[in-house]
Amino acid sequence: MSNKGIGVLIAVALAIFIAANTVYIVSEYERGVVLRFGRMVEDDLQPGLHVKLPFADRAKIFDGRVLTVDAQPESYFTVENKRLIVDSFAKWRVVDVATYYRATGGNESVANSRLAERVTDGLRNQLGLRTLHEVVSGQRDELMEQLTESLNIVALDQLGVEILDVRVRRIDLPSDVSQSVFDRMAADRNKEAQEYRATGREQGEVIRADADRQRAVLLANAYRDAELLRGDGDAQAAAIFAQAFGQDPEFYAFTRSLAAYRTTFETKDDLLVVDPSSEFFRYLTDPQGGQP
Repeated sequence: MSNKGIGVLIAVALAIFIAANTVYIVSEYERGVVLRFGRMVEDDLQPGLHVKLPFADRAKIFDGRVLTVDAQPESYFTVENKRLIVDSFAKWRVVDVATYYRATGGNESVANSRLAERVTDGLRNQLGLRTLHEVVSGQRDELMEQLTESLNIVALDQLGVEILDVRVRRIDLPSDVSQSVFDRMAADRNKEAQEYRATGREQGEVIRADADRQRAVLLANAYRDAELLRGDGDAQAAAIFAQAFGQDPEFYAFTRSLAAYRTTFETKDDLLVVDPSSEFFRYLTDPQGGQP
C-alpha cells in the first residue's frame, strides 16, 4: 500500500476517533452531566444526540428511571419499648442532576447506601412515636406517608433525588418475645370471645323469656276461647236435647234406661243385686214402663 493510502486510512481512523469522542447519545430513560477537565459545565442533559469537546469534555450518564433501594432489616423500638425487626424498601429517581452528581458522583450504589441510611433513620424516628398495634395495623399507611414526605424533603435537598414511596415489606417480632406476644394476643381474643358469648347468652335469655311469655299468653287466650266455645256448644246441645226430649218424656226415660242397662251389663263379670221390683228394671219387666 502506498504512503498516500496509509495516510488516508490514518486520517479516517483519526476522524472516527475524534467523532466518537465528540458525539454522544442520551437515551429517554437516562440523565447526565458534562465534565470539562473534571469540572461540571453542563447538567440535566436531555434525551437525544449531543456534541462535546473531544478529549476535554467527558459525559457522565446515569439511570433516570424509578429505582429501588432495599434497606437491610433493622431492629426498632416502639414507644412501648417493644423491639421490632422491620424489612423495608424505597422507590426513588433522580430529579436534580447536578445535586445528585455532586453528592454521589453519579454512582447508583453510593446513592442507594445513603438513601438506605436515611430510610433507616426515618423509620426509627417514626416507629419510636407509635405503639406496636399502630405500627402493625392501626396507622401503617399514615406512617408510610409521613415517612415518605419527610425523607423526600431531605433526599431532594441533599442528594437531588425524589422519594416516591417507602414501604415496609415485613415486620417481625424477635424470637424471644414472639411467644409471649402471641399468648397475650390469644388471651385478648379469648376475653373478647367470652364477652361476645356472655352478651349472646344474655340476649338469648331475654328472647326465650319473651317467647315463653308470648306462648303462655297465646295458650291462655286459646284455652279461654276454647272454653267459651265449649260452654256455648254444651249449652246449645243441652237446649237441643231438652227441646227434643221435652216433646216425648216417656221416650227420653226409655233411652236413659237403655243407656243405664248398656253401662251396667257391659261385661259378663258384672254383678248387680237389686230388688226386681225396683225402678231400675222398669222397662225390663214391662215394655210400656208400667204405663197403662
